[in-house]
Amino acid sequence: MSNAVVSVGIFGLFMLATVLLGLLSLRGRDRSNLTEWSVGGRSLGVVLIFVLMAGETYTSFSYLGAAGWSYDYGMPVFYLLAYLAIGFAVGYLIGPVLWHYAHRNSLHNITDMAAHRFSSPWLGALVAVLTTVFLLPYIQLQITGMGVVVSTISYGTISLGAGYVIAFLVTESFIIFSGLRGSAWVSVLKDALVFLTLLIVFVYVPVHYFGGVGPMLERLVTERPEWLTLPGQGDESLGMLWFATTAVLNGVVYTIFPTTVAGYLGAKNPNVLRRNAMIMPFYQVLLFVPILLGLAAIFVVPGLADSNLAMFELVVDSMPAWLVGLIGVAGALSSIVPMAVFMLVIGTMWGRSVLGVHPRTASRQKELSQLVTFAVGLLALVLTFLSPSTLVQLSVLSYQGLAQLLPVVLVSLFWRRMSVAGAVSGLCVGVAVVAVLVATGNDPWHGVNSGVIGLVLNVTVNILVSKIRPGWVPGERMAADELAEQAGTR
Repeated sequence: MSNAVVSVGIFGLFMLATVLLGLLSLRGRDRSNLTEWSVGGRSLGVVLIFVLMAGETYTSFSYLGAAGWSYDYGMPVFYLLAYLAIGFAVGYLIGPVLWHYAHRNSLHNITDMAAHRFSSPWLGALVAVLTTVFLLPYIQLQITGMGVVVSTISYGTISLGAGYVIAFLVTESFIIFSGLRGSAWVSVLKDALVFLTLLIVFVYVPVHYFGGVGPMLERLVTERPEWLTLPGQGDESLGMLWFATTAVLNGVVYTIFPTTVAGYLGAKNPNVLRRNAMIMPFYQVLLFVPILLGLAAIFVVPGLADSNLAMFELVVDSMPAWLVGLIGVAGALSSIVPMAVFMLVIGTMWGRSVLGVHPRTASRQKELSQLVTFAVGLLALVLTFLSPSTLVQLSVLSYQGLAQLLPVVLVSLFWRRMSVAGAVSGLCVGVAVVAVLVATGNDPWHGVNSGVIGLVLNVTVNILVSKIRPGWVPGERMAADELAEQAGTR
């Protein structure tokens, strides 16, 4: 039996199990309830919230991009660990506040929060559109990542295009029906495999090629020291200032990232979020595995045309086919889980804030959300084939773009005088500045992440306009009660 048959056979069995597991998650649940579908009925416990949010932080990028960046640049890749640590620390405080605010007002996502805070459905719709623009590249990148994984573990017998289609079909086949709870159940399988396979790879690959982790690191220190210090090998703009501004910006943005908020609102109580914020940093230790293997690949497979294959080149070259298939399943599920939640979040935003705001369609918000979930996945699949480079370039804007929503979604809950005019003016300026800086090759700008530049100008314009045309909302639309609750719990 050929290596490809063994590896692909294992992969196929686990993909079938993934779909069945997602569908089984609905047993005993109200399938007609939008709250059940979009935020798991606000009833997910510590374990399911942990695996769900771990699935959002450990994506196909962790297998491909982290190893690739490590291979290309070295030290700058550690910004991943820095921003996630900051995000969990900030999330410990912000997560429960958003949970209380959304629970009190029956809200499902950040577009609901913006529309409710400003009493402005059209502002919610604007946030939904912008969020879709900034999240769509993430869906496309997960599809691309799974295509690369499937093609690699099949020893080239499955094409990239077929891998893209498999990613789309497997994800859509359960997320449309099972929603957030289905993603959480699949995350249990995914995280178990990720933990197991990365431990195996961490031991096996260094021993196979170098005689152990110690000799590998010694060789790295001796022969490639430039990979171990900022700005790393290559682009000297990725220095300390870039590292610090990117880590802080991404860490804070992580707390209002639409998929993160979906995890917040799915929890059965705020204490689940606090416990999760304390546990999650330990899970991120696993990110050291693809980072170290990306560094190891410098010696084993130098001159790779596609650095994203650094880790899988070592795996396929050195391991038996059955283990290659198992690692491929873990990598594929690391694409499927976040992709499913991205599509669900976009579907819910459009179903509630764009298509379902009219009295005639308000009763069909769940069906509209499911339809958009399918449509956005299909759109990402088509764009993956037709124009992958455009969306990959656009993905650079994603975190910086979503950062511009911070004043509208989060700061506005604590500053009563922020007006719609101020929020929209600042948002437009921030997005425009980021777009111009990135498009003209000025990201980072003098070493500073362009998202920070855009956010500073965003906030400045917001304050000036809100001072000229101040807003005023009733106390029940603010988060003062949630802050009081936070203080009481401490």
